[in-house]
Amino acid sequence: MVDKSSFDKAIKAAMEAGRVIMEVYDDPTVDFQIEKKADNSPLTIADKRAHEVICRILSDTPYPVLSEEGEAVPHNLAPIWIVDPLDGTKEFIKRNGEFTVNIAFVENGLPTAGVIYVPTMKTLYYTDIINGGAVVVYDGLPPKRLPLESHHDGYIIVASRSHLNAETELFIEAMKKIHSDVRTVSKGSSLKLCLVAEGRADVYPRFAPTMEWDIAAGHAILRAVGKDVYQVVPGSLTHTDKPLIYQKPDLRNPWFVAI
Repeated sequence: MVDKSSFDKAIKAAMEAGRVIMEVYDDPTVDFQIEKKADNSPLTIADKRAHEVICRILSDTPYPVLSEEGEAVPHNLAPIWIVDPLDGTKEFIKRNGEFTVNIAFVENGLPTAGVIYVPTMKTLYYTDIINGGAVVVYDGLPPKRLPLESHHDGYIIVASRSHLNAETELFIEAMKKIHSDVRTVSKGSSLKLCLVAEGRADVYPRFAPTMEWDIAAGHAILRAVGKDVYQVVPGSLTHTDKPLIYQKPDLRNPWFVAI
């Protein structure tokens, strides 16, 4: 498990990255300097600045950093930070506020601690490495332990705002045959995982490509509150009992269901 001093730096890094992201987001005169990466996903000046801030702060810990915007690191199972400096760049460009900063601590292929910061809401989610579980802090208010809700009306499926596809729609239809009142909520970035951790949503199915840095921090928070992110049976919409693993030679994730 990560030591408290290092994890405190991860929390600081996430919030400081959020601050520099908002400097770009809130300035109408700033050019986002949108580029296209090799996979055709967008990259902005805010992604780059957030990456620089996080790497600078985490360099003062004993662990290497694997970041979406950084260089490759040697493949092994040594403890590591897995970072998405700006998760939801498409939402950032759309200016809908649904983007996050994700920092996970991963060891032996599993995320054991995580931080998610939502800059537009000044909301911080993180695992409680001292007392166990996870908490959320809304705009400087006292921390609240997760989940916030033990039950709610209906069966709530949270889906990607930018990646809703035919397989997800089939999953929703299948759930309607099991549950009498199925509702869907669309969110960008790791906010989908946060909704499940809060207890405001029951499940987040993802039948589209993701990378390790997209999911690791949210996965850590879900594991801390007794939930998990499970791999899907290949060629089906049914999840296995095998959680996602990290530090793979191929950093792409298989399809999964967070529940």
